[in-house]
Amino acid sequence: MSVPSTTAPPRAGRPGLAWAIPGVLFFVFFAGFPMLLVAYLSFTDWNGLGSPVWTGTENWSRLWNDPTMRQAIWLSVLLTGLTWLVQTPIALLLGVWSAGRQRNRAVLSAIFFLPLLASSVALALIWRTLLNPNLGVAADVANWFNLDNADVLGSPRGAFIAIVFVAAWQFIPFHTLLYQGGARQVPASLYDAASIDGAGTVRQFFAVTLPQLRNTIITSSVLMVVGALTFFDTVLILTGGGPGHATTIVPYYMYETGFQAFDLGYASAVAATLVIVATTVSLLMVRLTGFTKMRSTREGM
Repeated sequence: MSVPSTTAPPRAGRPGLAWAIPGVLFFVFFAGFPMLLVAYLSFTDWNGLGSPVWTGTENWSRLWNDPTMRQAIWLSVLLTGLTWLVQTPIALLLGVWSAGRQRNRAVLSAIFFLPLLASSVALALIWRTLLNPNLGVAADVANWFNLDNADVLGSPRGAFIAIVFVAAWQFIPFHTLLYQGGARQVPASLYDAASIDGAGTVRQFFAVTLPQLRNTIITSSVLMVVGALTFFDTVLILTGGGPGHATTIVPYYMYETGFQAFDLGYASAVAATLVIVATTVSLLMVRLTGFTKMRSTREGM
């Protein structure tokens, strides 16, 4: 007869702080330290060479009275608002549609998601060529409709609309994926119950689908707003901030000030302002929408 062992079985290891060290180090070196450096440089005068000269709040006073900065802030706010208004309903409808079982849905979804695979720079170069008033599609459209001016990017309003369109064309597929994943998690029993109550497709969308996608809408909106506030590469390639300053949003103004005028101290103040605004807006959205509570939309299922 064997004697039962009194040795306790080995306890399963618990994930400790050691698992978080790589992520913490990555954040410190690639986010925390650069932000602290930018905050310091915003109080200095520096052209990129030599040592920064401490100037106190001179850059911030200049920032407060800079009309170009005020225009850049307004254009960034306008771009953010239009981005949300254009992309959210389209991405929501496409996401719900692509979550269904329609014929050829998978093929059409794969084709539609192709812009998501290309880089922003490559897409901006393609659209700049297409909108060329002499060689691109814009010239052909102008000839078809007997328009006098095909220079879309040469018009302040046309250039801004082009940026909104290109951004939507590129990033709507990403948000569509979010809504597609959220729509597929909606229990079929909710739709069955709505059908029994006599609700049609449109009624089911507003009474069942939208409430169930509440958290997805908040997540998509936060990503969309922060992405629009930090939008840069498409503006750089497509319009170069022009014509004039018609498309000079805050990130591009930061680049223009720092890497074209070599006023890196003032550019750091612009960058710090952008970080503060983007962080504040995202935190307010999360706070005001109650997203931090993370209440399940499937309670009782």
